[in-house]
Amino acid sequence: MSIEQYDLIVVTPVYEDVEASGRLFEELAKQYPKGLFVVAIDDGSVKQPLDISGLQRAGLNGVVLKLRRNVGHQKAIAIGLGYVSEHVRRDQLTVVMDSDGEDVPSTIPNLLKRLRSADTDVVVGKRKSRVETLKFKLFYSLYKRFFRIITGRKINFGNFMALTATSVKRLAAMPESSIHVASAVLASKLRVGTCSLDRGPRYAGQSKMNFVGLVLHGFKGLMVFAEDVLVRVGIASALIAGFCLFGGGAAVVLKALGYATPGWFSVAFGILLLMFLQTGALALMTLMLTGVMRSGSVTTPLVYHDFVEEVIESRSSEASS
Repeated sequence: MSIEQYDLIVVTPVYEDVEASGRLFEELAKQYPKGLFVVAIDDGSVKQPLDISGLQRAGLNGVVLKLRRNVGHQKAIAIGLGYVSEHVRRDQLTVVMDSDGEDVPSTIPNLLKRLRSADTDVVVGKRKSRVETLKFKLFYSLYKRFFRIITGRKINFGNFMALTATSVKRLAAMPESSIHVASAVLASKLRVGTCSLDRGPRYAGQSKMNFVGLVLHGFKGLMVFAEDVLVRVGIASALIAGFCLFGGGAAVVLKALGYATPGWFSVAFGILLLMFLQTGALALMTLMLTGVMRSGSVTTPLVYHDFVEEVIESRSSEASS
């Protein structure tokens, strides 16, 4: 059976994690005994390359997209969405989830139920609880607040989401999806609904994401809104520069009136002058970069064919009978 014959499609990236992905496929088969279609993206695995056997053992129909090289978690998802966008029917639904077990298959019906609303295009999984360290929770909380301040948008979800066919096609056409999927959803202007879900423990192994990788992932989320960030930084720089001018003028007046103590004027005026020059230069740089962003996009929509070396199809015993 082909992808068009299923009502639900699951897109999941896999990198050096055959055991965990095998568990996911089994759980999906239990959750949906009538079948679904799985698009698994092998993100250039070398030690544990993903083959079709995991899907076959679970009795699921699907494909494994073997990538030519490791492209990263977010771009792998974008490639999967690109593949789905070429085959999806208008009435099909798609779920994006991680393959390590932290996105729990039993919570998929909650996402799909919320997606049935006529005013919703995408439903994202908002975490009620996390199986994470205190250090991670602290930095994640700070990041969410920083993201809100510098972009003006609230982000409190990850890759676990359910999408309509129209939403899949739109995200697949957005170059931002290959940078940061969650931020691309916010930038897509789609109507986003939320669903509070618990986060599960990993099926097996350890996370491949270290602290540096998490920080990079966070900055990529900001890159999607680079223009907004640049404008906000420019405004902040201009305000600080204005404060420096006011403070410098006040210092000159106090000096002229004889209220400044010896040495105070030189120190205060020098510091304010340095702050003015630095923030002025930063404001000019942000304006120039904003102009570059507006004059022409430096990114193009991802063409998933360029990254896929092989598409391996699985056919369950039920489908082939």
